Amino acid sequence: MVNKVIKIGTRDSELALWQANTVQNHLHQLGYTTEIIAVKSTGDLILDKPLYELGITGIFTKTLDVAMLKGEVDIAVHSMKDVPTRLPLGIIQAAVLERANTLDILVHKGNLDFLDSDGIIASGSLRRKAQWLNKYPNHVVEDLRGNVNTRMQKLKENDWNGAIFAAAGLERINIKPDTYINLDWMIPAPAQGAMVVVAMEKDIYSIGALAKLNHKESEICTHIERQFLSVLEGGCTAPIGALAIKNNHQIDFQGVLFSLDGKEKFTIKKSCNFDSYLNFGQKCAQEVLINGGKTLMEKLRLQLKVK
Repeated sequence: MVNKVIKIGTRDSELALWQANTVQNHLHQLGYTTEIIAVKSTGDLILDKPLYELGITGIFTKTLDVAMLKGEVDIAVHSMKDVPTRLPLGIIQAAVLERANTLDILVHKGNLDFLDSDGIIASGSLRRKAQWLNKYPNHVVEDLRGNVNTRMQKLKENDWNGAIFAAAGLERINIKPDTYINLDWMIPAPAQGAMVVVAMEKDIYSIGALAKLNHKESEICTHIERQFLSVLEGGCTAPIGALAIKNNHQIDFQGVLFSLDGKEKFTIKKSCNFDSYLNFGQKCAQEVLINGGKTLMEKLRLQLKVK
């Protein structure tokens, strides 16, 4: 096959471009020729509404999906936690890169006294908000939108005590401040800290190239987490956390489902062997649904106006 230029689609934020450049560098080292094409997503353009109100599954990925389907780009690089569990027809997951830090962190202003009293925290994530309110029911959580740079700037400009970020995003572009604490009690978003590259399923050349970048352990763990999410939510943006970690010869999994106010909580902790991971996330989700999660999911769909 003749060598072709692999056109890499990405959002145009600093973090997204860092991720695209990382994939480009890996491909260059393997001898492939590439070109980066950056586009603005709807999620980046509309910053005055909470994500769930925009009613689009995959708001950060949709623009790139369209560009791929039109043939304007060959592959697209995403933060895996932003990618819907069901990819558009004709687009497939081609590589999961080795996962980075999975933790959420609280970036604060140097004073943590508010943790023992009243506080105002910012986050645009229903999952983070629900878990924070579960632990700190007296606090207020304000909506915070935009790319990581925009959100860091908004934290400086407002009188909030702190804001919650994914550690990996701030670490990748080297803007994690000294004033932060690890929220190791908060279960991250499914696939948090992982980068995924998608391709057109008929594009054998790009798929072959990306297969060389795939990190199997990260692929397996994110598969379990995203399967848990997919079975629970059915297209609804809900406060769901999931984390699978390789522990010697087994995978330890923890999943959570919360009500919006953080008062209701369903947790599951289970382990599986490497040879039985394919439907493990599904089984964990079904157990949560049977134990009361189904009623909560129905309530969440009504609250979030998802049909």
